[in-house]
Amino acid sequence: MRLSRLAAPLACALVLAACDNGAAPEAADLPLDQAEPAAAPAAAPAPGEADDDGATPMDQRVATLGLLNKRNNVSQDITLKPGETAEIGPVIIRLSACERTAPWELPQETGAFVQVDIRERGQGQHARVFSGWLFRESPSLNVVEHPVYDVWVKDCTIRWPGEAAAAAPAPSPTPSPAP
Repeated sequence: MRLSRLAAPLACALVLAACDNGAAPEAADLPLDQAEPAAAPAAAPAPGEADDDGATPMDQRVATLGLLNKRNNVSQDITLKPGETAEIGPVIIRLSACERTAPWELPQETGAFVQVDIRERGQGQHARVFSGWLFRESPSLNVVEHPVYDVWVKDCTIRWPGEAAAAAPAPSPTPSPAP
């Protein structure tokens, strides 16, 4: 009985050790002040071309965000491309990325990586109150926690290959003349 208790962990260790191919990773001897040699850059798609996955390139996507001022109950839509910033009163919103799942994937989700900076009354500088992903379908997953302002994702415009053909409505039959 005691031998079988030791045999199981030993067998697991031997199996894991057998998975190692024994090749040590190559190490390059570089002086501390010299950076590692750069790898060849990947070819970026030309403007107007799709990424490797076929989706719209990040710089051509458009996100629609909502901004609510809870103090006076005024909300407005903000439309940004990744890398753009909008300043609305004391609020600065930066959009780094927006994503949407492909139409053939379930569940459908839309998200945006957003940074929100707010200048409080009496302060000279903006302070970061949020930096992270916001999701339209799960707004409680990540929340902008501020007593006055709320920011949420409304949409992210992305085109997927084959989506336009699938989304196009079928032509309606022509009505026949009344007798």
